[in-house]
Amino acid sequence: MNTDTNPTPSKGRVLVAMSGGIDSSVAAVMLHEQGYEVVGMTMKTWDYASAGGSKKETGCCSLDSINDARNVAVQLGFPHFIIDIRNEFGDHVIDDFVGEYLAGRTPNPCVLCNTHIKWDALLRRADQLGCQYIATGHYANVRHENGRYVISKGLDESKDQSYALWGVSQESLARTIFPLGKLRKSEIRQMAADRGFMELVNKSESYEICFIPDNDYRGFLKRRVEGLEERVKGGKFVLTDGTVVGTHEGYPFYTIGQRKGLGVTLGYPAYVVEIRPEANEVVLGNHDELARTATVVGRLNMGKFASLEGQGLVPAFTKVRYNHAGAPAFLEEKDGKMYVYFPEPVHAIAPGQAAVFYDGQDVLGGGWIERSPAALAAPIPLPVLGAKATV
Repeated sequence: MNTDTNPTPSKGRVLVAMSGGIDSSVAAVMLHEQGYEVVGMTMKTWDYASAGGSKKETGCCSLDSINDARNVAVQLGFPHFIIDIRNEFGDHVIDDFVGEYLAGRTPNPCVLCNTHIKWDALLRRADQLGCQYIATGHYANVRHENGRYVISKGLDESKDQSYALWGVSQESLARTIFPLGKLRKSEIRQMAADRGFMELVNKSESYEICFIPDNDYRGFLKRRVEGLEERVKGGKFVLTDGTVVGTHEGYPFYTIGQRKGLGVTLGYPAYVVEIRPEANEVVLGNHDELARTATVVGRLNMGKFASLEGQGLVPAFTKVRYNHAGAPAFLEEKDGKMYVYFPEPVHAIAPGQAAVFYDGQDVLGGGWIERSPAALAAPIPLPVLGAKATV
């Protein structure tokens, strides 16, 4: 078992997840140069052409990306495999993605994929190939401390990906290496350039969901669910007091916090503050009505500590979506749920997104946001915390 972020060179065989991008390629290069016996693996998760999209397939599943990963392996002389996990990916990630929108929630498929698809697939193949470790190009760190494997933020906080890794199990982290965790993106680019991989340096990076490269999730839902548009169109836009102010295209096509594309003029900036799928209603409100001071998080996966139950209110910095800067909060774990209380209001907390809790740089754990009722209040008055909230 891996009990150190950087195991002793020449003492392990490592399976590296290679998407064909610069980060995972340099991760493989680094491990190769450190003396590991590297095996590269590219996962085919999605065939975009079969979904009827309008944009050419790009990103980690495209033929070009698969070839880019293979070329790095060939140049460095280590084996490279391609595995087809489209069925696993579709059954779990895509079905969940569609189901969450139909339930009026906003899913996060990348976190779900890391947790339930990529790590499981990598570990199964690692066992088949005799690899002790697996490695990825994520900007994060992992260490062993007090009997727990602890994920912490990458050195380059502008690229930090710890938020997307909260769901990886302790058993998986025990065999995981993050070679890029202590490097900045600029250093990764320089390493690739120094080794002659200029095609990687010049390659554009994709930030879209891999199975929606045209970034049109509404079109994806319409193609995926037969008759959806006809079934949900004509629902009501309502205010928080119940006043009907218009009709919409269907509740699955809106997200909490959305402001643009509503087609409603209220005389002030309007936001989606609630989605009611059972009534096909989308609730609009002003910016203040979008604010919440608490949220309930379920399906927890704890990291630095096995549990916070019985600890009372625990201070922790909390992110409620990937691009959220985070906010000081207090955590109270009860009956498998985490009740998160914010001393200062947080806007656009969307059910279906992940909430991730931090103790300084370390990931305490995370879970899926279930609800954020306006009436939910902390059991005691909360002090105002600074940005360095720690346990």
